[in-house]
Amino acid sequence: MSIAALLDRAEVPAAFDRAARHYDRLVGLNPGYHAHLRSAARAARVAGPGARVLDVGCGTGASTRALLSTLVDPEITAVDASAAMLEIARGKPWAASVRWEHAAVDTLSTAVVGGPFDVVFAAYLLRNVPDPDATLATLRTLLRPGGTLVLHDYTLAERLRPRVVWTAVCWSVIIPAAWATSGDTTLHRYLWRSAREFDSPSRLRRRLLDAGYTPVGVETVGGWQRGVLHTVTATVPRSPRRTS
Repeated sequence: MSIAALLDRAEVPAAFDRAARHYDRLVGLNPGYHAHLRSAARAARVAGPGARVLDVGCGTGASTRALLSTLVDPEITAVDASAAMLEIARGKPWAASVRWEHAAVDTLSTAVVGGPFDVVFAAYLLRNVPDPDATLATLRTLLRPGGTLVLHDYTLAERLRPRVVWTAVCWSVIIPAAWATSGDTTLHRYLWRSAREFDSPSRLRRRLLDAGYTPVGVETVGGWQRGVLHTVTATVPRSPRRTS
């Protein structure tokens, strides 16, 4: 049995509930975490000032803050399936243009969150959902024609080095830090295995193309996370796909 099997994807929101009060402290130990989110948020600038943005999987609000600090006058709807993470996010000071919704991604619709949106931003989300293809289909319905999907996540390149580095960092730094911070490593052992079992960047690109997004771009970050952490951008076509 894999370690990921000890935490089913349907149980991930509850695991984040348990980890919520320690979450900001733990990610704060990663010096590149917030900078990488801001870098990923720059991909949303294509929508221009006043963009309507859906921040899905917003957690305690780090991605929301990155969007606010990067975009010009965005209108943001921030959504998360973890009630405890969302409670912490709501307790922070925010611009009036941010609103919050507690919902799982597979329940989202324009009736729940409004829409269509100019941008959907999903950081560290797709790897954790039960059905990635269904999630991509749902997010596509929430984007206007020509709208942009930005995914930011651990997607290990199909080379030995990223996989070795990821395992080494998880077991020497991330998992011990989780134990020292909260006394519980369940979520972070899941993090390690889930990234190893998730799509490579090329497989994720293919998944997006199959879901009807085009074009699709992939960029990695620098430093030790090169080939480990990627930002993937995809566009909803302005006209329907032709079928033969």
